[in-house]
Amino acid sequence: MDGDGHLDGISPPGRLAGPAEGITPEELALAARNHGLPLEALRYEVTPPGLHYVLVHYDIPAARAEDWRLSVDGGVRTPLTLDPAALRSFPAVTHRVTMECAGNGRAGLSPRPVSQPWLVEAVGTAEWTGVPLRLLLADAGVEADAVEAVFGGADHGVERGVEQDYRRSLPLDVAEGRDPEVLVAYAMNGAPLPPQHGFPVRLVVPGWYGMASVKWLRRITLTATPFTGFQQAVAYRYRQEAEEPGEPVTRIAPRALMIPPGFPDFMSRTRVVRPGAVLLEGRAWSGRAPVVRVEVSTDGCRAWSDAVLRTPEESDAHTWAWRGWQAHWTATPGSHVLGVRATDASGSTQPVVQRWNRGGFGSNHVQRISVLCAPEEG
Repeated sequence: MDGDGHLDGISPPGRLAGPAEGITPEELALAARNHGLPLEALRYEVTPPGLHYVLVHYDIPAARAEDWRLSVDGGVRTPLTLDPAALRSFPAVTHRVTMECAGNGRAGLSPRPVSQPWLVEAVGTAEWTGVPLRLLLADAGVEADAVEAVFGGADHGVERGVEQDYRRSLPLDVAEGRDPEVLVAYAMNGAPLPPQHGFPVRLVVPGWYGMASVKWLRRITLTATPFTGFQQAVAYRYRQEAEEPGEPVTRIAPRALMIPPGFPDFMSRTRVVRPGAVLLEGRAWSGRAPVVRVEVSTDGCRAWSDAVLRTPEESDAHTWAWRGWQAHWTATPGSHVLGVRATDASGSTQPVVQRWNRGGFGSNHVQRISVLCAPEEG
């Protein structure tokens, strides 16, 4: 370790893959630790916890509920120290939230940023139960000069040579907001948080990419100046060049995914269907505005037709969760490439060709699925 707290030699700087470079052993190791949603699991309105995507930056902490304490300090009038029972004494709410990793789709970029090699499956939707963050902040009494809330997790490691706990911040208006309402969550789908999802306490920030939803939450600190820690000021920035300060990654861009139709080849995952009527279906979401349109292509993204968006189960009840969609396709013998794209109420539509950035963040280009329509046997 050098005099600035940097660990030299074990954590190289970020880089782009070479023109013919395949997935590295380090990326393969990350892919073995972290997993995405099997696309057939899009059939579930609420994702079972074991199928929800997982990204763990460092190690899953060895956490025991009886020893856990969450502090609220810094620019507050009454600092709080809460054990799990004290946290549960606050009024609880449950919100259905679609969460997506900021790096989802990274592996499809060229040149490829060398990191967790996500395809399109880094997503899931859960019902999170906990205490609205605004209630904790109101109880602590936020000082007038506070501008951000900084969230510290228990996961500890090294990134780009910097030894650190995982920490992120939110502007005070987001932290105290009601729409979306940020949660300090202790349950997922009606059960205690699984270890990989932040047991015993985590943050859930609806509409924002998953990096904002700090897991294994131990500390909330109100600050009078913007937080400049690694995960805020260095990582999770949209950059074209390494030297740029970049723009922060925040809200989720619109995306639609399709449940791959038919049945797959084991290695290539190419789908096989039979001629005739095929039901196409999936989910669509956006953290910027409600999804208002989903379109499907069956000819390699040359022509598009509207899918039918399902009506939400309860009016306005799941603002920050995905919506189901369906379309009908008459398959004919031969090879086909299917695609699907979403448009939200802000007018933002998924691009057919992804706009590139050095970190591979916010990648929401159109999903493509290769399908072979084989004649009926016999």
